[in-house]
Amino acid sequence: MPPRHYGPWERIVSLLTEGLVERGLEVTLFATADSLTQARLAAVCPRPYSEDQSLDPKVWECLHISAVFERAAEFDLIHNHFDFLPLSYSGLVQTPLLTTIHGFSSERILPVYQKYNGRAYYVAISNADRHPSLNYLATVYHGIPLDEFTLQPEPDDYLLFLGRIHPDKGVVEAIEVARRVGRRLIIAGIIQDHDYFERGVAPHLGRNGIDYIGSVGPEQRDELLGGASALLHLINFNEPFGLSLVEAMACGTPVIAYGRGSIPELIKHGETGFIVKDIDEATAVVRSIEQLDRARIRQHVEENFSRERMVDGYIQVYREALGQHQAKR
Repeated sequence: MPPRHYGPWERIVSLLTEGLVERGLEVTLFATADSLTQARLAAVCPRPYSEDQSLDPKVWECLHISAVFERAAEFDLIHNHFDFLPLSYSGLVQTPLLTTIHGFSSERILPVYQKYNGRAYYVAISNADRHPSLNYLATVYHGIPLDEFTLQPEPDDYLLFLGRIHPDKGVVEAIEVARRVGRRLIIAGIIQDHDYFERGVAPHLGRNGIDYIGSVGPEQRDELLGGASALLHLINFNEPFGLSLVEAMACGTPVIAYGRGSIPELIKHGETGFIVKDIDEATAVVRSIEQLDRARIRQHVEENFSRERMVDGYIQVYREALGQHQAKR
């Protein structure tokens, strides 16, 4: 942490950690040994196993999680961003466990969350992503450091897709919209589904202004987002949050998205972007994006999705979790 390339969970944990340290909290960050942080770094795994194929993910997951819980008595609270597996350790220690649920990869993982419901503490990243069978302390939206994103009042003429190359994310749909309106489309992100890329994306590259530039790091992200006339987010799943949308809007760039999952919580339709139902609607609204006030779009992020607001939200949640834990003892 922070991630060198794709890694929204890791990015949020890094931003939160640094924000908490700046507020004077004592934080120990359990992450890979090559992480950069102002907190105390506790490292077991030398580097991300996604970057080193010699590291077995299950082995290092077990070592990583056990390292946290073997030191549980040192902490007032453990904040888990590592999905459901750490919950299975929570009954073995006295330290309260708070888990941010970054979406559900499958309904099959729910039994773990349900078993510890009411014993551990849960935070949702959007109201839409709350599961009806679980109790939550709060919804805390992701926040970004606004100083890393520059308002660009006069963008270039290209459309942008930024995210995983996967059917869920709607890359093929973005290509179709760009083709219909005759606009350039820049595609950026890791290829997560290679068959999908070869079948649906690769045949269009180099034609009609469709270009794939690979994964982009933090240095390129600001310029790429700010230069876009709009971000296309025509997803085929219920989006738990959508960090790239907030980052785009921080640059003043409007978002055109299907209204699935958290999207209506992030976008103000007709003000910071457009929520559409299909490719026909997405194509139609591209002609209206120049009418939107890019300074107002940036203001929407400042008011709702800053890192400071996220840190405030989590500090309040920590107080509530600790209060409830003390009341149970």
